[in-house]
Amino acid sequence: MRLFVAVEIEDENVLKGVVGFRDAVVACSRQRGIKGVEAENIHLTLRFIGEVPESYLPQISECVKRAGEYVKFQVRIEGVGAFPSVSRPRVLWVGITEGFDKLRVMRDGLEQCLRSYAQPDREEFVPHITVGRVKGSFDVSCLRNVLASYENLTFGSSQVTQVKLKRSVLRPEGPVYTDVVVVRLKDG
Repeated sequence: MRLFVAVEIEDENVLKGVVGFRDAVVACSRQRGIKGVEAENIHLTLRFIGEVPESYLPQISECVKRAGEYVKFQVRIEGVGAFPSVSRPRVLWVGITEGFDKLRVMRDGLEQCLRSYAQPDREEFVPHITVGRVKGSFDVSCLRNVLASYENLTFGSSQVTQVKLKRSVLRPEGPVYTDVVVVRLKDG
């Protein structure tokens, strides 16, 4: 089974703004060269686990349940960009400013617990929300203009009240995510 640990945008108005940005970058696509993330799938990945045997699920679930030790907090969703770069975009994202440190602490705790059940993550953790992936042709000036116009935009703040272990089933029309474990954070 293919698993990841995620935090979702809980504020509907913030999510609407992120979806608006997603739609703007997808509009720069040629022949579906930019694939937007479905609104119901937009999230911040704390840890991508990947393919694991189903027998690992109880241990992985216990690792995720440890997130219940953390207190609810706010994240500010602000700014946009592209990985690896704006000149060679593969992933289009919305940034996280406030709450960055708390997400990193959570991520580090997950990383230590998951060592025996998941491949080590070689990438540095940079909290972001993926809104699209570049798969083919796109209008370069259109994308640069959209990124420039949203560059310093504050989408708003959203409270983080839960962490989810999600299963991902890949399909040609897009992935289907289901919640496996939902962990509520403590009141502060």
